[in-house]
Amino acid sequence: MTFTLRRSRLAAAAFLALIALAAQGQTPPPAPLVDPAQAAAKPESAKSSAPAQPSAMTADLFYEVLLGELSARSDPGAAYGLVLDAARRARDGKLFQRAVEIALQSRSGDSALEAARAWKDSLPDSREARRVELQILIALNRIADTVEPLRAEIAATPQIERPFLMAVIARNYSRATDKKLAASVVEQALVDELANPATAGAAWATVGRLRLAAGDTSGALDAAIKGQQLDPTSEGPAMLALEIMDPGQPLAEPIVKRYLAGPKVLPEMRVGYARALVEGRRYAEASSELAALTAARPELPEPWLLLGSLQTQARQDKAAETSLNRFISLAPDIRDPEGRERGLTQAYLLMAQLAERRKDFTAADGWLARIDSTDDLVGAQARRAALLARQGKLPQARELVRSLPERTADEKKQKFLTEVQLLRDAKQYQAAFDMLAQASAAAPTDVDLIYDQAMVAEKLNRLDEMERLLRRVIELKPDNQNAYNALGYSMADRKVRLEEARTLIQKAVQLAPDDPFIADSLGWVEYRLGNTTEALRILEDAYKRRPDPEIGAHLGEVLWAAGQRDRAVSIWKEASLADADNETLQETLKRLHVKL
Repeated sequence: MTFTLRRSRLAAAAFLALIALAAQGQTPPPAPLVDPAQAAAKPESAKSSAPAQPSAMTADLFYEVLLGELSARSDPGAAYGLVLDAARRARDGKLFQRAVEIALQSRSGDSALEAARAWKDSLPDSREARRVELQILIALNRIADTVEPLRAEIAATPQIERPFLMAVIARNYSRATDKKLAASVVEQALVDELANPATAGAAWATVGRLRLAAGDTSGALDAAIKGQQLDPTSEGPAMLALEIMDPGQPLAEPIVKRYLAGPKVLPEMRVGYARALVEGRRYAEASSELAALTAARPELPEPWLLLGSLQTQARQDKAAETSLNRFISLAPDIRDPEGRERGLTQAYLLMAQLAERRKDFTAADGWLARIDSTDDLVGAQARRAALLARQGKLPQARELVRSLPERTADEKKQKFLTEVQLLRDAKQYQAAFDMLAQASAAAPTDVDLIYDQAMVAEKLNRLDEMERLLRRVIELKPDNQNAYNALGYSMADRKVRLEEARTLIQKAVQLAPDDPFIADSLGWVEYRLGNTTEALRILEDAYKRRPDPEIGAHLGEVLWAAGQRDRAVSIWKEASLADADNETLQETLKRLHVKL
């Protein structure tokens, strides 16, 4: 009974599907042009009196497809043959597509390809048939066989749609197993587009992306250069160069800059360039780009958030508050809900930081309370705990941190490090050291824990222990620039083993050449070695890139030693305005008996 009922339902469903296919095959004759008023005046029977056209679906074809549908689950091979045969006889694209689906459901890629090619042979003008064939060939990793179908698809695509097609090609071919072959095949198929100035930018960008996916960065860069040479206004080569942009690829950034200097520039490209500058720690240049963009396009939300973040880092608090408030007012215009929530969370955290700096703890807590994202709950509550600690409520702060959820291992670790930081900020260094030592014993290869333990050991004046721990970090992670820098700076600050200190810091510079804090360490060790001119050059550049109070303290001391005392005082005053409580700044002023 159940089997009969199920077969009856399948038959009914197949029947309805076939009726729909048959109806799609009917083509009514074109209606004569009539006056709309006359048409409205005609009776309903007169309006629908056009004779129906006979369906191309014969009884034999109908039952063949019906039998194929009924067999699809129990015998997919037979079902495939029946539906494909019906598709060939009816020359019906929907039936060909169904044959492809049956083949794919039974995991027969070769049969799916056979159906797609039969579809293309029967309906040579069908772009859908060609697209399906291409997708199947790529899925089967028969990349070399896609040259001609891809060329045909490109030729059939209107010029205005080709940039979109290029993006689709790059996405689909990047899934190929042999990515180097995929790049070569696409380049062969795009040979005409690569030479045509109207399409060269997008075409070369497509080839470049596939080269990049294949690990050929220099080849990708060469494609971006060629694309821009043939079409300077195309954003494709510039976007590709933006992905490649890195200190190790100096030819990439000029491509981006040439595009940005052009007449038609996508705002997303300026934002992307600013992000790349921030990632490269080129904060002053990033701020300049964003200031220009917010002036030209003040209605765009994201540049205001980025600018506010940089201004907060640079301790330009009033300007940062203005930028962040502007972003918050524009945030409702962001269409992506997740992006809007992430942006607002970042803005609220920054506004809380600004309020905390001016010791308005109530306002800071108010901003943090506005964060309702579950993903950022731990971070927001950690900041609220820090506010409590700054008000002398350390036990309550620690309890708040401990009450936070631990949904992942990362959240558990974040909670632990937050509690350690509360102890460090409260100058309870021994308690912090003991917590880190216990955690490190349980996870002896966790470089984050070992590094933090080393920094607390320095505060306890356990310098041998600090050095041992930092060398352990270097042993576990030889590319950890912070460990080289911390160890070298500690030696320089104590005026011990200065040549070794310089070697360590130079290694850190090699690993992070654009980090202004590492440059500060290098300038400081040069000063300790007596190379005042070189120290001034390095520190001036570091302070220009990042006007941080600690860098300012060092620059001021070197200026003071060089006899430029008025300028030294000016730098110290500037640093004091940014953070009057900075330990390095206060220690420097006290040691040199300077009152601002």
